[in-house]
Amino acid sequence: MSPSRYSQPTDTDRSPGLFGRLRDKLAASQRTFTRGLGDLLLGKRALDETLFEDLETLLLSADVGVETVHLLLQGITEQVSRKELRDTRAVYQALRERILSIVQPCSRPLAITPARPFVIMVVGVNGVGKTTTIAKLAARLKNAGHQVLLAAADTFRAAAIEQLKTWAGRFDIPVIAQHTGADAAAVVHDALNAAVARGSDVLIVDTAGRQHTQAGLMDELRKIKRVIAKADPIAPHEVLLVLDAGTGQNALSQLANFGEAAGITGLALTKLDGTAKGGILIAIARKTGLPIRYIGVGEGMDDLREFDAQEYIDALLPAPDTDRK
Repeated sequence: MSPSRYSQPTDTDRSPGLFGRLRDKLAASQRTFTRGLGDLLLGKRALDETLFEDLETLLLSADVGVETVHLLLQGITEQVSRKELRDTRAVYQALRERILSIVQPCSRPLAITPARPFVIMVVGVNGVGKTTTIAKLAARLKNAGHQVLLAAADTFRAAAIEQLKTWAGRFDIPVIAQHTGADAAAVVHDALNAAVARGSDVLIVDTAGRQHTQAGLMDELRKIKRVIAKADPIAPHEVLLVLDAGTGQNALSQLANFGEAAGITGLALTKLDGTAKGGILIAIARKTGLPIRYIGVGEGMDDLREFDAQEYIDALLPAPDTDRK
């Protein structure tokens, strides 16, 4: 099998000017955070208690979270006390480096292994952009040379089935679906058989997105996983949780609940171009260490990006005196 059959960064991901486009796509609230840090740390302020109180407030307002803010500032204040950091610009650079050290281990792209079909089970609550993310991911994989099949296992809502079919139709990607209210596990069973019969490389399974606190939904997810595992004991090969970055710290509770029921192996963080403040990505990375496979920064099909930690830090916290286009 040729290398093109494996999931690699697309030309769009690698094209020149990506830093500038990502920076421009970041939400206004994130740009406010960036300017706030610049005003605070790239000026002539003294390294005193008031400065660090202001820095703490700014980080907390960006949804970084109390524990992560404490970790970041504790290390930096210790460096200041040891005279390793002597001015605010040095503190800014140290903050960049510390945040990068948190998110860098989570910058791990999804790799499509030779398993056929490679099964991606996508989970998340309603409204996070789950179905749209599935469509964009399917299009990416198809463009990379994979034969993709979709399973409409969110049978709780008729709109979810129709939305998935509409998206799939735009990219000529087949969908296995049944009627609203059908047994979701039965849909997945049919889709697995269809994927084998058609020689599909990748099967992406949409799932119901009712509130994560509903026990019935979590039981359904476990049942779907059991059905998939009967076809292949190591499947699903990826359980991708889609989170809305705009929900802030609530995203962590969603992650905990879905993780317990479905065993999350990767994350997609959407709507970073909306009201999200950016810091929740840092909090998630520190709290979980899970791979952040993708970030969503817009409505366009190329706005689902593979997460690159360095690129993200450069967009969120530009290096001083750097003018990248």
